[in-house]
Amino acid sequence: MDSPHGAAVTAGNLGLKGPRGWAFRDVTFSAGPGSLIAVEGPSGSGRTCLLLTLTGRMRPSEGRAETGGLRLPRRAAAVRRIAALGPVPGVSELDPALTVAEHLRERALLQRRYDGSLRALLRPRRERAAAARARIDAALDAAGLDPATLPKAERTCVRDLERLEALRLSVALALIGRPALIAVDDADLKLSDAERAEAWELLRALAADGTTVLAVCSGPAPKDAVTVRTGAGTTESTADTGTTSTTKNSTDTDDEGTADAFAATGRS
Repeated sequence: MDSPHGAAVTAGNLGLKGPRGWAFRDVTFSAGPGSLIAVEGPSGSGRTCLLLTLTGRMRPSEGRAETGGLRLPRRAAAVRRIAALGPVPGVSELDPALTVAEHLRERALLQRRYDGSLRALLRPRRERAAAARARIDAALDAAGLDPATLPKAERTCVRDLERLEALRLSVALALIGRPALIAVDDADLKLSDAERAEAWELLRALAADGTTVLAVCSGPAPKDAVTVRTGAGTTESTADTGTTSTTKNSTDTDDEGTADAFAATGRS
């Protein structure tokens, strides 16, 4: 699919504090447009909070960050317009009761409503439907999901999808908006080694096509990714990009702590 020029992402001494303490602190890295950025660390180390902060969904407590040249948190609303969320538990989850077709149709309708020009909205209904279908097909193709291979094609319920298929669907839904950056939480969760390789190949292909990808993982992250490790106090240099990332220890947070920090800092 046609992708926009990806968004560069930078952070300097970035930190976020919630009611239970620091979700993450002293995060510093730089990644150019069209990069594959892997946020690697154990559950509860602030990975999701960092992802949501860099996409304008959470307000940092200290430090600086920019996404697509837009300073955070001051330009958070503008960042949200260029950064789409893939699967993020508790924020942008798939509805298990809906079918693949229902998810796609709902996202296309929302996209047309919020970013369509007046001229586009005034086009004949048949033309609008054809344009929406073309955008859906392009997103599915980029996400590597062929509905014809599913048990009931597009009528397949989300609850009946395999984990990798659900990941591809979530990515496709995010791509319908043609974002400059796509963020994916738990990119390698509950995947076999072979499926994990497929998931990273998908995200790598999106980055190669021009869309910056920010993906949370338990590890190990691909060697060609810009790696940001949470909860480890380590520095990682990526040879292919020449970028460096540093993350000091994320303190006493867990899944509940992430939710508390999210509630305390606000969401879009």
